[in-house]
Amino acid sequence: MKKLFLLLLTAFLFIGCSSDDDTIYDYVGTWSGTYEGGDKGVWNFVVDKTGKVSGTMHSDVSSENYNISGNLSNSGDLVGTVGLPSKGEFKGKLNPDKKGNGSWSNALPTPAQYGTWKGEKK
Repeated sequence: MKKLFLLLLTAFLFIGCSSDDDTIYDYVGTWSGTYEGGDKGVWNFVVDKTGKVSGTMHSDVSSENYNISGNLSNSGDLVGTVGLPSKGEFKGKLNPDKKGNGSWSNALPTPAQYGTWKGEKK
């Protein structure tokens, strides 16, 4: 009887636990949106199946493009850099409901600029 109980308990534990590797797929794809603050414009990036993020920010003010690169955790936390060269941050949260938001900052050009961003998965 104990062996049957342990076998059932083990089976329920495996069924109840899910791998964190599965959740990254909720975020894989193309994301885009707008940013505002000390500068304003549009951004877009792609999240690959390893959580790598790469894309661009385009300034409506200066017509400059800035690279975005970083990593996304399995829970949707984004930590990245922005700039050319990288002199800023692009951080935030992507949600399984295909919405995201966060903050950005860039030390170049001077004076340093910062603000917020929001967007969605396409």
